Amino acid sequence: MNQLARKCFSDNSRMSSQAQEFNQPQSKTELFTVFTFLALQGFGGVLAVVQHELVDRRKWMTKAQFVEEWSVAQVMPGPNVVNLCLMIGGKYFGIAGALAAVSGLICGPLVLVLGLAILFGGVADNAVAQGALKGMGAVAAGLVIATGLKLASTLPKNPMGLWTAISFAVLSFACVGIFRWPLPWVLLGFGSLAWFLTYRALKHLQTKLDSDSQTDREAS
Repeated sequence: MNQLARKCFSDNSRMSSQAQEFNQPQSKTELFTVFTFLALQGFGGVLAVVQHELVDRRKWMTKAQFVEEWSVAQVMPGPNVVNLCLMIGGKYFGIAGALAAVSGLICGPLVLVLGLAILFGGVADNAVAQGALKGMGAVAAGLVIATGLKLASTLPKNPMGLWTAISFAVLSFACVGIFRWPLPWVLLGFGSLAWFLTYRALKHLQTKLDSDSQTDREAS
């Protein structure tokens, strides 16, 4: 248990030092342009694009930070990616940054969708057009699954432990995807339980480290 405690907190320290090396948006204009570019790539969903753009390309946050921010955005009312861009914009530039990020996320796709609606109205019954839409849906589903698998690499560092985190993920997927339980109830139930277990694990690890530190001081 002592080794687990030290490993957990050393991982947190390492992630903190890595976070200091990461970039951040330099202006509200950059926020606007980044989220506009991001939104225009998000056919069928933007999770895969958001993760690649903010973590891999821009390096505005670590993978672990992205998972935490996305988790908060997931449980908040409203679209996930809108909640995320509000948090990122507000973090760096306050209310003005949040508005700039949301404007970039919405304005570009709004113009594009209105244009496509005008063009698609004349070919909506065409078999080729319908097939193209189904094909894009399949690609979007594949991107979401691939991103989920990529982000799963953060689970071993979860304070609850790898297998407990996997159990929560599988149970949540089964309840929502198979049994069709209402998403708010699943989030409230499993989210509250996961929060309690994580809080208890972190508190126990902190107590263990404090006890070990006290023992080391007394021995010296």
